[in-house]
Amino acid sequence: MSGRTTAPEKRPNFFRQLRTLYTYTHKAFSWLPWLLVGIFVLSIGIGVAVGFLIPPVAWWSIVLWSITGVMLGILVSLMTMTRLSTKAMYRQIDGMPGAAGHVLSTSLGRNWTANEMPVGVNPKTQEAVYRVVGRGGVVIVGEGARGRLTRLVNEERSKATRVASGVPITVLYIGHGDDEVSIDKLASTIKALPKKIDRTTQAAVIKRLESVSQSLASLPIPKGIDPTKARAPRPR
Repeated sequence: MSGRTTAPEKRPNFFRQLRTLYTYTHKAFSWLPWLLVGIFVLSIGIGVAVGFLIPPVAWWSIVLWSITGVMLGILVSLMTMTRLSTKAMYRQIDGMPGAAGHVLSTSLGRNWTANEMPVGVNPKTQEAVYRVVGRGGVVIVGEGARGRLTRLVNEERSKATRVASGVPITVLYIGHGDDEVSIDKLASTIKALPKKIDRTTQAAVIKRLESVSQSLASLPIPKGIDPTKARAPRPR
């Protein structure tokens, strides 16, 4: 009988993570290699040009500035792939049940409190309502067909109005129509809300809303997306 190993699981090294990031992004944007080549050529060109323009003009100066151009190209390439992979992730989860919960629970930062699970759900049609509380007040997010979300949104708004009197309540609907917010702009839209309450009030509102919210643990809530598959890989 073999003994159990206590060695910690090895994480993928930087280059393996970089390869994963590139592969993930390349699947969504086939022109990615040409873009990266262009970034490197432009960065090296800028480095060489600076080497000729800044005195003293010598071979060692041109070499050093060329190396700087290479480093700049690597940095800009990583930043570009990270942004494109995030865009690819949003494309992948757009329209999927649970996409709003994934974005709300991972992209708002510490100033907002949200949960990946909805506070209201229609198990048959998979329409769901999520709640976010932050310095900007209470935000109710509806995911699904807007016409079928009316009852769920009104119920959640009534709860918030009852226990958080005077706190701003904002309702957002996920979609691409008029007065709707696309999934890739959901987090930035919420973060842009003006600050109306302090942290003490925020904490009190969260407790009050949790006390009146129905437990959804026993309901057949659609699990939605798998965050480990939807989240774009990033090099560490």
